[in-house]
Amino acid sequence: MFLNLLQASYEGQSHILSNLTTSEAFFMVIIVGIAGFIVQARLRSVVSKYSQVPMPAGLTGAEIAEKMLRENGVHGVTVTHTGGYLTDHFNPQTMTVNLSDDVYYGRSITAAAIACHECGHAVQHAQGYAPLQMRSALVPLVNFSSQAASWLIIIGLIMTASSGSQLMCWIGVGLMCVSALFSIITLPVEYNASDRALEWLQSSRLLVGEDLEGAKISLRWAARTYLVAALSAIASILYYVALINGRRRD
Repeated sequence: MFLNLLQASYEGQSHILSNLTTSEAFFMVIIVGIAGFIVQARLRSVVSKYSQVPMPAGLTGAEIAEKMLRENGVHGVTVTHTGGYLTDHFNPQTMTVNLSDDVYYGRSITAAAIACHECGHAVQHAQGYAPLQMRSALVPLVNFSSQAASWLIIIGLIMTASSGSQLMCWIGVGLMCVSALFSIITLPVEYNASDRALEWLQSSRLLVGEDLEGAKISLRWAARTYLVAALSAIASILYYVALINGRRRD
């Protein structure tokens, strides 16, 4: 009974994919792209707004990051600064929390929220957080697949037109699926890092009331950029699947 239900579900999904037109899939890509533009615009607006609200304690992002790492028992991680805007990240290879200049030297709610979020990743690494480990393990494969997938699909479409073989196309789609999986695994990693940041900011009493809510709003909009990225990866796969199936029907 259960196996029959699984088979029916698989056949239903295959039917939907095989009947998805290229124009429908392209429309999905456009919708996700528009959503991404809106989210990015809103994120920049929120970041700008709370960059004008000073930290009650007057600490810089770097000082807050060092304090969070210390109080979470994370050792051997250096807080440093990097160029650019919203380029903040934790690098497990160099064991550094890299903060953009506005965050490293900033004394605002935005600086505190972003600094603590990146420290959240350092805490995840120190505690062996499984999704982060999975994402890190996928990095080498994703670096390859993201570069090779599109070329393989293009070559595959040319081969389909000349010989009818779609093998190269589906290999390319498979590599795109690796990138999509990476984007999906990134979601719990990013949301969890934000939760750790907000929990520590609240427990440390560095932010309370409206200030804490401002940090929460900033981090939630930042996390939504990763959600859009995951949806974009899925929409791209559906588009190429529809394109390949369309060539097969032709």
